Amino acid sequence: MKLAPLLLSAGLLTLSACEKKTSTDAPATPSATPAAGEPGAAAPTPGAIAAPSDVAAPPADATKTTSGLAYKVLKKGTSQEHPNPWDSVSVHYTGWTTDGKMFDSSVSRGQPASFPVQGVIPGWIEGLQLMAVGDKFRLWVPVELAYKGRPGAPAGMLVFDVELLEIKPGNKPIPAPEDVAAPPPDAKKTATGIGYKVLKKGTETTHPGPHDMVKVHYTGWTVEGVMFDSSVQRGEPVEFPLTRVIPGWTEGVQLMSAGDQFRLWIPAELAYKDRPGAPQGMLVFDVELISFKQGPKPPEVPKDVAAPPKDAKKTASGLAYKVLSKGSGAQKPQASSTVSVHYSGWTTDGKMFDSSVMRGEPASFPLQGVIAGWTEGLQLMVVGERTRFWIPEALAYGGRPGAPAGMLVFDVELLSIEK
Repeated sequence: MKLAPLLLSAGLLTLSACEKKTSTDAPATPSATPAAGEPGAAAPTPGAIAAPSDVAAPPADATKTTSGLAYKVLKKGTSQEHPNPWDSVSVHYTGWTTDGKMFDSSVSRGQPASFPVQGVIPGWIEGLQLMAVGDKFRLWVPVELAYKGRPGAPAGMLVFDVELLEIKPGNKPIPAPEDVAAPPPDAKKTATGIGYKVLKKGTETTHPGPHDMVKVHYTGWTVEGVMFDSSVQRGEPVEFPLTRVIPGWTEGVQLMSAGDQFRLWIPAELAYKDRPGAPQGMLVFDVELISFKQGPKPPEVPKDVAAPPKDAKKTASGLAYKVLSKGSGAQKPQASSTVSVHYSGWTTDGKMFDSSVMRGEPASFPLQGVIAGWTEGLQLMVVGERTRFWIPEALAYGGRPGAPAGMLVFDVELLSIEK
């Protein structure tokens, strides 16, 4: 589960432990769907692969595990090698819902999928470890081992035909500390409930601010002692802004100075809030702050962030908008267009949850791949124009767990329409 791709991403194959899913939890661009590469992410293609005859339920000759996963061997390979949870694999797969609708297929795309075993839905983590290279299995994955009703993901029990093509050995997990289950008596606790303990003191005295960019090495465990992510194991430090990680990291790393190594006990409400697919409950991290640098000053919160002002226009869908500065272009994007933009987003209480301006890099995406309020709103703009949008929850994330809640406010500058 590599941290680097995560920065606000929701996909299970890119799930990283200390960053927000989606910022937590909103996507870096306002995506309404599972992340690319995740089983269930791709839209069905023309000429979808027909569902198997036993798609509705596991047949009598299927084997069932204690977790509820059912499987059947469709083809036996010649290898005896099975993947471990820390390995990466290359597979071909096709997935259907139990009514026979195909929702994703690497076979249709003509390109195998590669990912760490620990980085996918629980039913895949378990099922892949039952397979050897060359095996082809059919998996019936119950909802509690799949997406658990996550909005935007395939619903209910899912059926996958999976062929294991290759195993790429990974490093064994780093052993959990002895005090992983709970903060020890000599640990300090913040007002929010974070426990922390200084493992090694550096020579610096200054601390990063909430908008600064930090460079760290870290390892994370559940309270049961299961390691779920580690930059140390990968041998590569990670760099990211403190505004784009889980709240426990945003707070905890600000207590540190360069050279410090801390152990953090982060309660669930400051981690992933038991979001399906993410590490559950209180999490424990060993973090070494290698360095930090001052981040850009955040954009000023709009004075009218709480509600659309009287001079804002409103569309039939309920989207409100106001042109902040006119553009020089005449062309407007269409729903099928891909655009490049700079943007910042706030909740109505004035909290900024995402900003390409802060990252110093424009965002590019197809308009069909973002939340409905963006798909509609960007089509009202011309190149060079800056517009403020008030997007009601129904046109934003619809109450999706882990995503910014309620009406959202975005300042958007349309930089270009890509051909």
